[in-house]
Amino acid sequence: MNFYIGVTDTEWYHYLRYHNPEDINFWQPGGTPGFKAIPRGAPFLLKMKYPANAISGVGFFISHAKLPISLAWETFGNRNGCDTLSDLREAIMKYRRGKGQVEHDPVIGCIILTDPVFFSDEDWIPAPENWSKNIVAGKTYSTDEYYGKKLWERVNDLLVKYRFYEKEVKESDVLVNEEDILNRYGEYITKVRIGQGTFRLLVTEAYTRRCAVTGEKTLPVLEAAHIKPYAESGPHAIKNGLLLRSDLHKLFDNGYMTVTPDYYVEVSNQIKEKYKNGREYYRYHGNNLTVLPGIDKEKPGAGYLQWHNENVYQG
Repeated sequence: MNFYIGVTDTEWYHYLRYHNPEDINFWQPGGTPGFKAIPRGAPFLLKMKYPANAISGVGFFISHAKLPISLAWETFGNRNGCDTLSDLREAIMKYRRGKGQVEHDPVIGCIILTDPVFFSDEDWIPAPENWSKNIVAGKTYSTDEYYGKKLWERVNDLLVKYRFYEKEVKESDVLVNEEDILNRYGEYITKVRIGQGTFRLLVTEAYTRRCAVTGEKTLPVLEAAHIKPYAESGPHAIKNGLLLRSDLHKLFDNGYMTVTPDYYVEVSNQIKEKYKNGREYYRYHGNNLTVLPGIDKEKPGAGYLQWHNENVYQG
C-alpha cells in the first residue's frame, strides 16, 4: 500500500484539530499541477514541521483541484483551516510573498482529505528515520518497504485507539471506490466517507467544470446539485449529482426542471403559469444533457433521476 506524508502548516493543523470537521482542504499556496502521488482513498499523513518533525494525524485522499481562493472558501469554509476568507488569504500570501505580483484571488492547489483523525500531542509519531530535511511538500511511502511498513503499523494502532474502525457507516454515506480499493488497502477504506464540500468538488471535476445543461464554463456560477437531496437520504455520490448553473440549480431543486433517466431535460409549464416568463429556460426543454461524466459509474443514476421526476418535478 502506498501512502503520502504531507508537510503541514502548524496553525492550519491546530485549528482543524480543534474543530474536527468531516473533510478538510490541505491547500497548496502555489496552485501546483494535479496531485498524483496516491490514488483516491489512500492515507495521507500529516507531518508537523521541524522542530516537532512528527506525524500528527491522517486523512484519506479524495481529490485534487486548482481553485481560486474565493471558490475554495465558498466550497470548504473554515475547513480550509481558518475563520474567514481574509484569514485564508493571509495564510496563503505568507508563502507567496516575494514571488511576483500579489493577486486578489489567486489560484491555489486543493488536496481534499476526508475523515481526518488528529492525534493528541502525546501520540505524535516521529518522522521516519529516512525523512530528509530538504523535503518541502511531502513524500510517498509504501508498506512494502521497511520504513513505510513500520510507520503504517504505528498509525494503524492509533486508528484502533481512536476507534476509527468502529464508526457507523450510514446508508447515505459514500464508500469511495470500495470495489477497487478494498483489496489494496484493507477494511479501513469502507469507513471513508465524502462530505458536502468534497461532493461539490468531485461533481465539478466529473463534469469537467461545465454545466450539464448549458455547457457554461464560468466556474463561480456553477453549483453541484444533489438529484435526491441529502436530507432525503440522497448520498454525496457523484452519480447523485449534476453540475448546474446557479439559476438552473434553483429551478431543479424547486421542481421547475428535471432530467429524465435517459438524460433529457424537461422544463415545467409552471414557470410560465406562475411567473409569466421562462423563455430562457424553455429552449432547453427536450434537449439531451450537454455534458456528462466520462466514467459510466459517475453518470447520473437512473434511480435518483426517477425519484426526482416523481417526487420533486412539477410536470
